[in-house]
Amino acid sequence: MAIPAPLPGRSAAARTGAAPTRRRTETTYYLFLVPALALFTLAITLPAVMGIVLSFTDSVGFGEHEFIGLTNYVALFSDPAILASYGFTAGFALVTVIVVNVVAFGLAVGLTGRIRAKVAMRTIFVLPMVVSGIIIAYVFNFLFSNSLPRLASAVGFAPLEQSILANPDLAWVAVVVVTAWQAIPSAMLIYIAGILAIPGEVYEAASIDGASPGRQLRSITLPLVAGYVLINLVIGFKNFLNAYDIIVGLTNGGPGTATRSVAMTIFSGFTGGDYAYQMANATLFFLVALALALLQLRLTRGKVSV
Repeated sequence: MAIPAPLPGRSAAARTGAAPTRRRTETTYYLFLVPALALFTLAITLPAVMGIVLSFTDSVGFGEHEFIGLTNYVALFSDPAILASYGFTAGFALVTVIVVNVVAFGLAVGLTGRIRAKVAMRTIFVLPMVVSGIIIAYVFNFLFSNSLPRLASAVGFAPLEQSILANPDLAWVAVVVVTAWQAIPSAMLIYIAGILAIPGEVYEAASIDGASPGRQLRSITLPLVAGYVLINLVIGFKNFLNAYDIIVGLTNGGPGTATRSVAMTIFSGFTGGDYAYQMANATLFFLVALALALLQLRLTRGKVSV
């Protein structure tokens, strides 16, 4: 007599009538989880909660304080300095994310093509990503303040004979250039991963059909890496909103307050007696970043499959 096959989807315990056993969590997991969770709570979560609470007070960072409700938050929306910092930060992030993605995508296409020493060139282009932002800023500060004006004077190019870091209308350009220079490698690596994930047979079939390299780029590469483009745009914009170290090293928010970002404004308030006011600013900025993070999760879900 044939033995009936077990029903699909049923475990051995269910088939035999035995009670299912609960999987026991190893103690080792807790040994790693609990200390890390405690440190995260004490170093990040608890200070953040305390800061949010103090944003509803008139605290200067120490001593006694009184509850003043939403006064700090209402004042934020009528403060020209706060509005200017948000305006600069949003404009800077928008311009920089466009520059970074255009250049990074172009480099990724070139470094995945049939060129010599492309592996070595990938390594060279990735180097800016591993250098500290503040070091990069100080190096470019010297270049913009000394080398570039001397070169412009030698060739007779008057607009650059003076440091653009001292020009309120051009200082933001230097910040964009330096930030993009450091951010391009990470975006480029994402694009390279996306391009390499495209099956080679797709390009072979297109070549057989007579498609030119430009047509293959428009009709194959761009549509199939659209998910990676979206990821780079959202992540890049969110990261550039937090710009701080490069701006400090280049312009320190100047000339005047022309290049002062939201992060710089928040930190300056902590030492200038506006602790609670800037904590309200930091809370508002956190909500903006949280909204962008949620948008990123929604837009990038399942977008990297080819």
